[in-house]
Amino acid sequence: MDVNKAKKFIIEHARPMELAEYRCIFEGGSKQAVVEELRKFQNPDGGFGNALEPDNWNPNSSPITTNDAIIKLCHTGALREAGEVTEGIARWLGSGDGFDSEQKRWRFAIKSNCEHPHAIWWEPGDDGKESWNPTVSLAAFMVCVDGGEQWKELAREAFLWLESVDEIGSDEVKCFILAHELLELYGVTDVTERDRSREAVKRAVGLALCREVEKYGVEYVAGPSAFFGGDEYFPEGIDELIEAELGAIDKLQMEDGGFDITWQWYTPYEEEFRQARDWWRPRVTMEKLGFYKYAVKER
Repeated sequence: MDVNKAKKFIIEHARPMELAEYRCIFEGGSKQAVVEELRKFQNPDGGFGNALEPDNWNPNSSPITTNDAIIKLCHTGALREAGEVTEGIARWLGSGDGFDSEQKRWRFAIKSNCEHPHAIWWEPGDDGKESWNPTVSLAAFMVCVDGGEQWKELAREAFLWLESVDEIGSDEVKCFILAHELLELYGVTDVTERDRSREAVKRAVGLALCREVEKYGVEYVAGPSAFFGGDEYFPEGIDELIEAELGAIDKLQMEDGGFDITWQWYTPYEEEFRQARDWWRPRVTMEKLGFYKYAVKER
């Protein structure tokens, strides 16, 4: 991987939000800059929308986009400095908007997504109970900043489920990683036994990792880089997968220094998809860069 070309691509092509994120993570840049850029995607109700998630252009607040904001704050170390931003998030989550009280889940997709350019997976379905994406991490956030017993019960249920699951998707695992990180960051000890739940998360990462290495960077599958930022949760015995993805990264880096996405929208928003792809590419490149630096250091 040509690290310098990757950095140059991010600097020249990233949106201000992702550029602030890059500066903070890779160059010791300002956490407050991350907060200020993120604030631009926050709605007056405290939730997040407005294409922070490039595949969903819904301006309205949604659980998944609000979760994306929490991820950015956590992974840049800016969460405790976010002040009014986190207060707004807690206010919106506590309002019940986007929360299904019968299923006790925040909805993965909301109806108003369909009124704006979006990828097909943001259209609400009718397929039974929703997964723990993004409920477990939103519940953990509320445990940390609100402390309500209902959020603790929800987080406990999620981690108990995780201990016995035998199949799980990578995006759902990322929410468990974020939830565990939040509980550790805030020193919460009355939701789950942290070492036990850490092992459950590591096991889940192992379940979600794709073992067909020829698909890395070609199909939408989870290689080790999918969990950049949560590499402390890597299970034992994945050295071959790490080596395979390093090889794939070397082959898939494009001439401009960036990396491409591996998916289509499958909705009739061709021009908007091209714009979303341009927004996504620096994010994907940042993920690959972070993983590459981690993997090379560990070898």
